[in-house]
Amino acid sequence: MARRESEAHELMDDPDCDLAALHRTYAQFRFVNRVVAGWRGIYRRLLVPLLSTTRTTTLLDVGFGAGDITRALARWARHDGLRLEVTAVDPDPRALDYVAELPTEPGVTFLRATSDDLVRAGRSFDLVVSNHVLHHLEPTELPAVLDDSRRLARRLVVHSDLARSRLAYAAYEVASVPLAPGSFVRYDGLLSIRRSYRAAELQAAAGPGWRVESRFPARLLLVHDAATAEPGAAG
Repeated sequence: MARRESEAHELMDDPDCDLAALHRTYAQFRFVNRVVAGWRGIYRRLLVPLLSTTRTTTLLDVGFGAGDITRALARWARHDGLRLEVTAVDPDPRALDYVAELPTEPGVTFLRATSDDLVRAGRSFDLVVSNHVLHHLEPTELPAVLDDSRRLARRLVVHSDLARSRLAYAAYEVASVPLAPGSFVRYDGLLSIRRSYRAAELQAAAGPGWRVESRFPARLLLVHDAATAEPGAAG
């Protein structure tokens, strides 16, 4: 726990992993994220003030995985009478295949793409978010994804991820036991914590223009506010 375990890779990132186990893992993300990810609070505190009942706001979700966060954001905004159009991208074709089998969520478009693909296509969005993506990235990949995020977002970027800690690891080690059979949730979840950053590490890796917020339980938010960015900064 003293250092990030960046050499080991999660089972779900293996293109040859068991597809049935991967789909069971995706299905369990909705429960896991509801308990630990805290997106309802992020939505209320950071996103709602930027949404409107009369003007459509565009949001990009980078690395949508199982699509549960993507769909929840669109559903919450619709319930609150706010106009939100969500585009979600993931480079893994298995993720796109999975969400294609789910009921259609109004206002959501899923695409197989990377953030770099969207930059090269000249796309832009009001808001850019991600959930549990940063710890998957190699050290050489992180700066590129953060730069893409700044270029794609006109107003705000929020990357939410785990915070590495012994307490988080011990708690998840116990809580994830019922979810372990037939899925990668337990093994990958524990490795995710070991691969994750601590606040000071993430701030150093992100550099100027970004701020790190520590949130309960064992969460980090990496935020870039384009409205207050220094002149000349990307975004």
